[in-house]
Amino acid sequence: MLTNKVFMKKTKRGNILKIVREHYLRDDIWCGSAACQTCPADENAALLDEVPEPVSERFAFPHYLLLDTNVILYQMDLLEESAIRNVIILHTVLDEVKHRSAVVYKRLRAVLSDPARKFYTFVNEHHKDTYVEREPGESANDRNDRMIRTAAEWYGKHLAPRMGKKSARAGVRIVLLSDDADNRAKAMALGLNTCSALEYMKAAKATFAHLLDKIAQRELVSESKDPLFPSHLTMLQIHEGIKGGKLMQGGFLASRENYLEGYVRVEGIEKAVLIQGRMNLNRAVDGDTVAIEMLPESEWKAPSDVVLVDEQTDPGDMVEPDPTFSVKPQAEREPTAKVVGIIKRKWRQYCGILLPSHIQGSTRHIFVPAERKIPRIRIETRQAAALLSQRIIVAIDQWPRHSRYPQGHFVRALGPIGSKETENEVILLEHDVPHSRFSEDVLACLPELPWTITAADLQRRVDLRGITVCSVDPPGCTDIDDALHARRLPNGNIEVGVHIADVGHFIRPGTALDREAASRATTVYLVDKRIDMVPGLLSSNLCSLRGGEERFAFSCIWELDDEANIRNTRYHKSVIKSKSALTYEEAQIIIDDAKQTNDVATSLRLLNRLAKILKKRRTEKGALVLASPEIRFQVDSETHDPIDVKAKQLLETNSMVEEFMLLANVSVAEKIEQEFPECAMLRRHPCPPQANYEPLVKAAEHQGFEILTTSGKELATSLDKAVKPDNPYFNTMLRILATRCMMQAVYFISGTVQRDEFFHYGLAAPIYTHFTSPIRRYADIIVHRLLAACIGADSTYPELLDKKVNSNLCNNLNYRNRMAQYAGRASVALHTHLFFRKRSEDEQAYILFIRKNALQILVPKYGFEGTIYVTGRNNEEIKTGVRFVYDEEQQTQRCGQVVFRAFDPVIVRLSLDSTNVQHEKLVFELVKPYIEGFSVKAQGAAAEVETPKRKGEPQQPTKSKKNKKAK
Repeated sequence: MLTNKVFMKKTKRGNILKIVREHYLRDDIWCGSAACQTCPADENAALLDEVPEPVSERFAFPHYLLLDTNVILYQMDLLEESAIRNVIILHTVLDEVKHRSAVVYKRLRAVLSDPARKFYTFVNEHHKDTYVEREPGESANDRNDRMIRTAAEWYGKHLAPRMGKKSARAGVRIVLLSDDADNRAKAMALGLNTCSALEYMKAAKATFAHLLDKIAQRELVSESKDPLFPSHLTMLQIHEGIKGGKLMQGGFLASRENYLEGYVRVEGIEKAVLIQGRMNLNRAVDGDTVAIEMLPESEWKAPSDVVLVDEQTDPGDMVEPDPTFSVKPQAEREPTAKVVGIIKRKWRQYCGILLPSHIQGSTRHIFVPAERKIPRIRIETRQAAALLSQRIIVAIDQWPRHSRYPQGHFVRALGPIGSKETENEVILLEHDVPHSRFSEDVLACLPELPWTITAADLQRRVDLRGITVCSVDPPGCTDIDDALHARRLPNGNIEVGVHIADVGHFIRPGTALDREAASRATTVYLVDKRIDMVPGLLSSNLCSLRGGEERFAFSCIWELDDEANIRNTRYHKSVIKSKSALTYEEAQIIIDDAKQTNDVATSLRLLNRLAKILKKRRTEKGALVLASPEIRFQVDSETHDPIDVKAKQLLETNSMVEEFMLLANVSVAEKIEQEFPECAMLRRHPCPPQANYEPLVKAAEHQGFEILTTSGKELATSLDKAVKPDNPYFNTMLRILATRCMMQAVYFISGTVQRDEFFHYGLAAPIYTHFTSPIRRYADIIVHRLLAACIGADSTYPELLDKKVNSNLCNNLNYRNRMAQYAGRASVALHTHLFFRKRSEDEQAYILFIRKNALQILVPKYGFEGTIYVTGRNNEEIKTGVRFVYDEEQQTQRCGQVVFRAFDPVIVRLSLDSTNVQHEKLVFELVKPYIEGFSVKAQGAAAEVETPKRKGEPQQPTKSKKNKKAK
């Protein structure tokens, strides 16, 4: 059967086109039910049970659920439960979900692909009895709702018992689940069985009663309750306000230190706009896109210097007046605004803990997110007794005006609070790190084993298997991206090669594997595990340049003179066979051992000598040598718990590898930008605003040094000169402060910014990209494809040269890289806490900053940073009789005859405070200089677990575990 739509369209030239759209309808599409004796069965489809077992007693008869679009969009947490089975998904609904939420659509597809779940997709759009035309004046949404009701009505008649049929099949009926009251009313008028998801689950059988917790709270709020917050403007009002210049829009950033404060970044305004106070925040949640209205200048505020945490157990739906923030001089006040509307919510699922209710048997509870930026969330659950000791996940559903907190629902439990496995999962979820198992579609893209290099492969590549190539990486590294070689040429010059794993050979554009790698964007390194960007068969085997094994590579080869000047450069796909996979320590030993004269030793010494010249040249141009406290854990080989921790030591070989990776990245950046000036994927590091340097400049001034920041060259020179012979760690601390002044380096597409903005400030490089780590960075895969197209080793494809597509890709890469960094730091913090459980140590430390009420401390041995508070929030004494005096001009804290200045050496005691189960913290206490009534006395003996260990005591022998790659 064929139905036509005919309409006329006027072209730009004024011509009239007649367009005919044909829509084919059939009468042989299977309904999917095992109870049906009419339809021709499809052997490959998942059958709906002949006699379905319902989870709810609201409808006593056996039935299939037919879902409305809004039920899928908002109740997906319920639908993912294995108890929900025998469900019909209409093609109309599936298509609408796909267009409204890609995330929910992906989750729904995962459920549909599981035959055990009994979810059946019915192609109602092409069935002659369920297809309906859109009526004149009818909206697309109303037509879709009518399609759903029509399909439900057809199913009811189609599965109705017929004369002579067995009664066993007579009871299967259809229940339409809809959270749209209007759609339900119209369905009831047609005699259909219908209810909302909440009504359905409220009548759940006792076995499934816990599923009620999964229901998203979307019911209308009673207007009888007094509103606590101002109402939000409508989207039309917001649009008119922005257009008229009265309102501005931007992304809302909540404060971690003060729950009544946040900022909005507005495009075109350099400094973020301050939002202060509960009413001015007006239910904005971190990440939301909001509309703001500037306050009169007389109402501008200064950021609070007080730490405020919402610690009330459950105050109910009432709000107390905001605390009085200290009044600052007019000069310190900032442009301040109030939130008047929400343009786009960016809610996600949140990890945290449940607070015990002070009302016995109550189902209403307060959820405290692990992320301090997120407000507490009110949920309803009947499982509180079991969940109080668990880390759980909760989703926000709504934040009505009458509610102090947003309302949400329980999603799932992660595991016991404090267990390493649970806390690792929290880190991954809170930092939005994709870590599910690779799908079957992705795994199907992998080559079959055994994999070998064929004669045809060798014809298309340069054979470098006879060259002495080796890799140098951290201990335990299995995803070896890069290898190097250096050898003398007959003309006296030196040939240097950087050989990078040819990941692009295995990951072809547009495949499921390619899409997954693009989504993950980067490999994430935690202390005790690695979340791969690509499956392990590639990352640790076929792409990894392992010693003694033939592998595909993309080679960048230079001819250099003895002063490391580049004479020529060439690129080609190659086959290499690494002679050895060395660690940094092993390579350093080979270089330093004059007795070793083999090819590997000769190659490494040449590379090391050239690398020193390259580094000297870079620093002379203004490249910055910065510092950050990094630590390395030694973990038990069986339990994977940390048993020792120390600051990472850098060797000459670290710098050697780094220099040639930088050289390769710069060379490739120049090549791809020359060939593709509009669509090359590059990386830039913006110059920081001068205001960013204020903490560094002030800290150096108080020590008698001048730090110049007008250029990278001046900054590098100033840092080199700032040396104190009596404090060898002083210069390192200055460089740590300088690192914190820097902007974030980002990926971008060459055609989207001006040429002078390509500059990489930290490296003093006019142009830069990432080419050297394609196993762990998706950006490098794109760069490989561009370079392959440059040299004719591969062809381009439309998306590779599409600026808009790749600009969006860059946004995802930048976001994922940032989250990966934060996740890595959170993992270090977790393992630091595990290491200091039942342990304390006295360690040499330095004062990094002098604060109004605290000393900011850095412990070089561990790279830890912490705070010793010397006064309370309102300058009150923390310990009776001990009075500290802060001198803002001299940046000192004085207690009696003891004066503390930035960069002074101190001895501190490190221990763990576990009183807050969700936020354990490392406690710093002053040991020396000793202040009576404030300092703690030095420990008398070394300690292992119960007894603290003194600095300088010999360490007990421990089992070692190789660390992950952190290059």
